[in-house]
Amino acid sequence: MLTDRPTKLVPPVLAKMAAWCVCLILVGVVVYFFVQVIARLTFVALPVAIALLLTALLFPLTNRLRRAGMRPIYATWITMLVALTVIVGTGWLVGVRASEEFPNLVDQVKSTAEDVQNWLITGPLHLKEAQITGYVNELANMVNTQRNAITGTVLTAGAVAVEVLASIVLLLFVTFFLLKDGDRIWSWFLKGFGDVAPRVDRAGRAAWTTLSHYVQGTVAVAAVHGVIMGIVLAGMGVPLWAPLAVLIFFASFIPIVGIFFAGTVATLVTLGARGLVYALIFLGILVVEQQLENHVLQPLIVGRALNFHPLAIILVLAIGGILAGIAGAAVAVPVAAVIYRALPELRHKPPALPPPADDQPPAEEPGPPSDEAPEALEAREDRNEREEPAPAGAGKSVEDGRRPDTE
Repeated sequence: MLTDRPTKLVPPVLAKMAAWCVCLILVGVVVYFFVQVIARLTFVALPVAIALLLTALLFPLTNRLRRAGMRPIYATWITMLVALTVIVGTGWLVGVRASEEFPNLVDQVKSTAEDVQNWLITGPLHLKEAQITGYVNELANMVNTQRNAITGTVLTAGAVAVEVLASIVLLLFVTFFLLKDGDRIWSWFLKGFGDVAPRVDRAGRAAWTTLSHYVQGTVAVAAVHGVIMGIVLAGMGVPLWAPLAVLIFFASFIPIVGIFFAGTVATLVTLGARGLVYALIFLGILVVEQQLENHVLQPLIVGRALNFHPLAIILVLAIGGILAGIAGAAVAVPVAAVIYRALPELRHKPPALPPPADDQPPAEEPGPPSDEAPEALEAREDRNEREEPAPAGAGKSVEDGRRPDTE
């Protein structure tokens, strides 16, 4: 009776709300500490997350080589070599084009700046050269005031480079072993969940399918986007078209925000190199291509794995960016998609087995073992066979055969 008195004093609705609030507070505390642990282990968590994305992208090739009869170790090595060849080849192309076209870009930017200055003086604004010089000097003063911060950033670049190299090595190791022993690692992981292992297995497989479809679809869409914009920039004669195409490709992995940033950079480079008309043409082509991507390519390729509202994507990107910067924004959407697909599998119970059919006779229970000798069993079987009645048809035929004699 003492345990029922507090609940009787509280309305049922308020009691349910209080219970939900307690549950939400506990979940929030757990999530907060989990995020703090991940933030402390960014050096390990970020390479592992990128390795999972690379594994989802490269595993179809490894799986196809395995089905062709190749051993897992050889299939994994070939997959890694193909991936490294593509990355190194793309980096070499970008580096060569940048070194060849950067001086030309500088000259074109200087010429465009002179044209803009002449337009500001002789155009409708009628600015004076002294005013323009004052604006340039103010910009130079701002750069000089930030020189110490820039110098400090350059000095810390060495330590950052060492961390980046270590992260790349860890990323390659994790990707290699996930491609080679991913099924064995997953089986070992499931052993720690006991009776709930089937639910965790279903949730993990649903999450992996969602992640694979998202990564492969996003790479396909980003490749189409980068190739089209690269062709447009090269056709306009814009310098650094190859680095800009690669920038657009990588920026496409961050929905909405990434293409806005990459498109702004490409438009500014086009403005500085080719002028206002070419920049407006490129901007128009970029907007049209982006709309086709959002309404045609994304629903067809990525829509089956991710069906988020744009507002949800913006919120997820904001949370990921606040927690982990650019890297967090890049992995925020696939992480949200994986959680969204895995939670229902964790909550649902496995389907019950169908009951046996009523028209099927029950199975005969085996009788107790006999103590008779084998010879006695054979004799009893022979006696049973001799005592079996004759078939009905056979008796009728004999009767019919004797009927003429009696008549």
